Amino acid sequence: MGDDRTAVLAAAGAHGVPPRRRNGRVRVHGRDECGRLGTAELGEGLGERATLVQFSSAFCAPCRATRRILGEVADMVPGVTHVEIDAEARLDLVRAHGILRTPTVLVLDADGRVVRRAAGQPRKADIIAALGEAV
Repeated sequence: MGDDRTAVLAAAGAHGVPPRRRNGRVRVHGRDECGRLGTAELGEGLGERATLVQFSSAFCAPCRATRRILGEVADMVPGVTHVEIDAEARLDLVRAHGILRTPTVLVLDADGRVVRRAAGQPRKADIIAALGEAV
């Protein structure tokens, strides 16, 4: 009986590891799954070179840290804009872009195409590297 419980706990623990490893990782969007966002969807203009779109929710602690990180990057890199979207208020965009958790960050190029995506709190260095694809 004890061995069965150990096996179940080991399997459950192993199942929980992959999502933690992907948390905050910026990944490439394949051309077929790329979406596009513009001024109409964002409620403000796109950045001249790139736009960092953050989907947040009211009680999300990592969203506050992500807001700070993306704001710092946008201030540091000329032509980059940071736009924060309340996921609860914009369920249309959440569904259209497959947002499953907050924070989720979409990196858009100058034309509004999604070129990178991160679910969870990204690292500043990863966002800066992702901008290389967008600009």
